[in-house]
Amino acid sequence: MGNEVQSYSYSKTVKLCGMEETEVRAKLHDLLISQEKVLFTFQTVPGEVNICISAQSEQEEEAKRLVKGMIRELKIRLGSHIFTTSSKVTLAETIVELLKEQKMTITTVESCTGGMISARLTDVAGVSEIFKQGFVTYSNKAKRKILGVKKMTLKKYSAVSEQTAWEMARGGAVLTKSDVCVSVTGYAGPEAGENGEPVGLVYIGCNVRGKIEVEEFHFSGDRRTIRELATVHALTLLRRCILENYQL
Repeated sequence: MGNEVQSYSYSKTVKLCGMEETEVRAKLHDLLISQEKVLFTFQTVPGEVNICISAQSEQEEEAKRLVKGMIRELKIRLGSHIFTTSSKVTLAETIVELLKEQKMTITTVESCTGGMISARLTDVAGVSEIFKQGFVTYSNKAKRKILGVKKMTLKKYSAVSEQTAWEMARGGAVLTKSDVCVSVTGYAGPEAGENGEPVGLVYIGCNVRGKIEVEEFHFSGDRRTIRELATVHALTLLRRCILENYQL
């Protein structure tokens, strides 16, 4: 019998947020078509793109070298969109760690997501160090009475608007004296807005130490899907705003 050549395999997972799979593939196009020894496997989950990078070699160290070198290249090309290189680490876990490192506290104020953002964060062990409070202000009255959203804002722009998301993010931070506040308001369906606004229209706000940013999204899918997408995009915006604070 001949001697069998032993083959070693090594793989790592790179997780990204804030990019669609088509965008990621476009940035990596030359790598995807030129690599013979490295295999890329894509998996898309709501709001995230996960890439498993694997290599096989007769030498274990060679397989590791190939994968680690490719991860370095992905970090150069994709930058802060990469939130972890561990398959077991969640986006929420990285956010909690960032908040701890910055010694910042957080409050969530939610409408259409109904507490899903706070649930993701409080799933993380040790979050009590940084999580102050979560509000579900579903009604206009709750937005006014609890968060201080102006009656005129709701009347002029509606509860689902950039202005309301901005005031929610401001009010939540002021009320709890938190460093960070993330807000979300939108139409998850099945009913659209009174003025014809479409199902899937969502505004997400993030307040980091008084600097407030609001983004508009148009999601598609059923009610559950829209709420899930709103949650993960809120976490993505939250992470980006915290990272920008790092650079101040």
